[in-house]
Amino acid sequence: MYQSFGKRLFDILWAACSLVLLSPLILVVSLAILLFDPGPLLFSHERIGRNGVPFRFYKFRSMPVGTPKVPSHRLGEICLTPIGSFIRRTNIDELPQLINILKGDMSVVGPRPSLPDQLGLINLRHQNGSLVLRPGLTGLAQVRSFNGMSYEQKAAYDAAYATSLSIFLDLGIIFKTFSYLFRPPPIY
Repeated sequence: MYQSFGKRLFDILWAACSLVLLSPLILVVSLAILLFDPGPLLFSHERIGRNGVPFRFYKFRSMPVGTPKVPSHRLGEICLTPIGSFIRRTNIDELPQLINILKGDMSVVGPRPSLPDQLGLINLRHQNGSLVLRPGLTGLAQVRSFNGMSYEQKAAYDAAYATSLSIFLDLGIIFKTFSYLFRPPPIY
């Protein structure tokens, strides 16, 4: 019941309430982005969604206008705006994905949306049945140290999530995500 009806209702309510509650923060971040580097507020690019269907994925823009698009693991090769460093480190750049959730492209919890060129991950998700889920703002792999995981590890967490999907699992992942966000960032 939750997977077929309740999860979508949960997503809509969570995203709508979050947008309302976070609107002052969203406004301040929007103004800061415009102050430091005038241009578009949002950055969008293609990601792979439910059943392998591509969609436009939104983030606050953290790089200067005209910066070439690079994957996250190559972020050290490009410069960020002064506010961009802060919003990336605190994950505030992800807030526009609440719009993706309201549109039905994403869910609050699910496998993180993959890039179109991550064919190995997409194929593993197809094989294990987790590609049928909407991608999430957060997910089981994210609360289990997503960065640095192999495609096989990510896909295994995605499969575990897909087979155990429940409102209690979603709430637990959300709680763990909040505790992760309030930890100080790692020092390199």
